[in-house]
Amino acid sequence: MTLKRRKLLNGNESGLALAALSSADLGAIIRDRRKQLALTQLELAELANSGNRFIVEVENGKPTVQLQKVLDLVQLLGLELVVRAKTAREP
Repeated sequence: MTLKRRKLLNGNESGLALAALSSADLGAIIRDRRKQLALTQLELAELANSGNRFIVEVENGKPTVQLQKVLDLVQLLGLELVVRAKTAREP
């Protein structure tokens, strides 16, 4: 395993939780994490064994990308996707 790949798998040290309510939101979170790790889209595509076009489409919020590939990308970036019941918002 390469040093860069180990760095990605160490995860998000900030502990910050972000809500993604759309494919565009999730794409923005993925883009921000990629930039946080100082990776280009091409470098991330190579690490993910995918094409650069896939990374561009995910980051642009394309709603029809393959879910499993997105989940794999989220994991590679050291993030996790958590699904839980919404909490009630106070008015």
